[in-house]
Amino acid sequence: MTGKIRLVRFGAEHKNIVCQRPTPAMELRHFKNVTGNVMQDALNVWADLWKELEGQVVSGVMVMPEVENGFKPSCGWPEFLEKMWLLRHYLDFAGRFSQ
Repeated sequence: MTGKIRLVRFGAEHKNIVCQRPTPAMELRHFKNVTGNVMQDALNVWADLWKELEGQVVSGVMVMPEVENGFKPSCGWPEFLEKMWLLRHYLDFAGRFSQ
């Protein structure tokens, strides 16, 4: 649809302004930019979370002192870390796809 929209400017002149709806190419470019920014933000958050674990992870094995109230994922550390890596790859793919 390329229907016209009539906007009225308020002021001394009261001129009518006619503008057109954005083209599909413009809408696609906007979608791509927004999606790309959201995906980059998601990857940045993932990197921050991974950085928190990085000092405690060695070759895919969690090294932690025995703490009663420490965080322990219900699925276990190996599966949790695998899910973190999968999430990163999914986010990376979606980010590249949007570009």
